[in-house]
Amino acid sequence: MSKVNQHPLASHPAIQNFRKYLQIKSVQPNPDYGACVDFITGQAKELGLPIKVHEFVKGKPIVVISWEGTNPNLPSILLNGHMDVVPVVESKWKYDPFAAEIDEKGNIYARGAQDMKSVSIQYLEAIRYLKQNGVKLRRTIHISFVPDEEIFSADGMALFVKTKEFKELNIGFGLDECGPSSNKDYVAINSERLTWTLEIVCTGNAGHGLMLIPNTAAEKVQYLLNKFLKYREEQSKKMKHPLYDLGNVTTVNLTKIQGGIQSNVIPSKITMIFDCRVTPSDAPTFDSQVKQWCEEAGGDSVTYKYLCRKDPIVPTTKTDDSNPFWKAFESVFKKRNDNLVVITCPGATDARFLREVGIPALGISPMPETPFLLHDHNEFVNAKTFLDGIELYKEIISAIANVE
Repeated sequence: MSKVNQHPLASHPAIQNFRKYLQIKSVQPNPDYGACVDFITGQAKELGLPIKVHEFVKGKPIVVISWEGTNPNLPSILLNGHMDVVPVVESKWKYDPFAAEIDEKGNIYARGAQDMKSVSIQYLEAIRYLKQNGVKLRRTIHISFVPDEEIFSADGMALFVKTKEFKELNIGFGLDECGPSSNKDYVAINSERLTWTLEIVCTGNAGHGLMLIPNTAAEKVQYLLNKFLKYREEQSKKMKHPLYDLGNVTTVNLTKIQGGIQSNVIPSKITMIFDCRVTPSDAPTFDSQVKQWCEEAGGDSVTYKYLCRKDPIVPTTKTDDSNPFWKAFESVFKKRNDNLVVITCPGATDARFLREVGIPALGISPMPETPFLLHDHNEFVNAKTFLDGIELYKEIISAIANVE
């Protein structure tokens, strides 16, 4: 007899809620946001809290549940999560990635289990507990569910923070996602590397493939590849911890190269695409370094530009006594005797848009002793770990929402 879904915690109400949310196929490129809105609306009704659904772009809803504080004039707290998840290769999964099966160890397998439906449900369950137990919080809490974080957020948080509806929320501090840690540490992020997708076009003399023609596009490509790969090697040497240190180095990776029309014709143009994740400390000088390399490679015959959105340099959320929200956040971990590690996020989350408009924000996904499976096959979170995270959020939300 199969032991799937027979684990004792499978019947826990919070686990059942979590699994229902995971079973919604909000997978890019065609996420079922309508089912998400229906689910979240049901949660708001159960909690007895008002809900607003904004649709600034058709088919891209932004949902906000609000719990008014005892002093609603104070800047509020935003608990943010995204509804969408990345695609899957189903043949690589142990279980159906949208069935949210729980095995005999209590591991819940589903796309979005770590990134980041778990966190959104933990917000809701923590607030459910606080509200049912008569807890009153000084500041208003807003729980947001946004679209398209996995495709760069243009119609999600990036747009939302520019609207009058967002400004009316009067946000003073925000929480968002992070990632798991392989040990007992809790990992939080207070800044993020900048995503700069770089396109470099090299042009040169063309001709027959049997010739040794000077000044070809390929020679310029070789020069630039040598520069980028040497830089990549130098950055790699700075790392000691594969997760904690990744956000403190700049990564450059050649992800696409194209050119040429036929095997015996020397191409007049070759285009390279580099995925560049630039740490805040390198950001002020990175562009000038690229410009110098391109000039050295071929002057006017080598051009570059940044594709999509070039993330701006934004303030880092302070983790010292000058930030009362940080002090409240940190105090929870000190009280619990838990080790908290603050890092620069190696990827990108929606918290960067909050920081961009001057709102301090931290990211945390409470998943200690959990393998890092964001965007990977067989993504899972353990049921006990998930429930422990709810306990942590009860304390965090109470602490930051009662900052004077």
